[in-house]
Amino acid sequence: MHATVRGLVRACHPEPTLAVTAVAAGIAVSAGRPPWGVLLVAAAVLTGQLSVGWLNDYLDAARDREVGRTDKPIATGLVKKRIVGAAACCASAACVPLSFTTGLLAGGVHLVAVVSAWAYDAGVKSTRLSVLPYALSFGLLPVFVVLTSGQAPPWWLFTAGALLGSGAHFANALPDLADDARTGVHGLPHLLGPRWSSWAAVALLLGAMTCLVAGPAGAPSVAGLSLLAAACLVLTAALAPRRGSGSRALFRAIMAVALLAVVLLLITPLG
Repeated sequence: MHATVRGLVRACHPEPTLAVTAVAAGIAVSAGRPPWGVLLVAAAVLTGQLSVGWLNDYLDAARDREVGRTDKPIATGLVKKRIVGAAACCASAACVPLSFTTGLLAGGVHLVAVVSAWAYDAGVKSTRLSVLPYALSFGLLPVFVVLTSGQAPPWWLFTAGALLGSGAHFANALPDLADDARTGVHGLPHLLGPRWSSWAAVALLLGAMTCLVAGPAGAPSVAGLSLLAAACLVLTAALAPRRGSGSRALFRAIMAVALLAVVLLLITPLG
């Protein structure tokens, strides 16, 4: 049982799952949601992210075994494929009512974002349109959260989310480009190659942070500019060493930038 639990935790992609949930909770706080509202948003987003992560490993199990992925619990036998599939179904079933408890429109927007992520898992990632589900899902995430507060989401929030998600797609694909190509996955990052995908990730992430700083009305704050500078330093540090395309340094930098975005959202009015 202990091994199964560990396998399920690893199969849900815990780093991005927790990062996306934290971003959603941060936006909810910034939008003025009460504590119970923040918890509802976090629960809906967490179950959605769990369903996406587990579905990804369930569908990729054969490919992961073929290339000998030691970081994939189904491929290593830590957890059975059917258990991961059942967990994905349970998380999906929980995500629907949790989403709609935040409001009909908001819940519908969140489910569109989750379905978009499922579409990526189900095959869009193997096409040149692979970045679109990331852009749509991450762009709709802050829209969903702001709608739960009864406010109209500002344009720059959707734009920042879409840019952040697109950058995450390129960074996330970098370590696995060779293994993906061997198993028939040829998305946009594979078409561009590791060098251009790295620069695409950097440009998109810096664009997202810039949008968060410059989007709200009024002059950019000193704190916002400082966080943008910190994001530049984090990404520069990840790119500076000659680590090769198999390194996850840039992917982990994405997580750090996502946390900086949470801090920025906590101090930025959404009106």
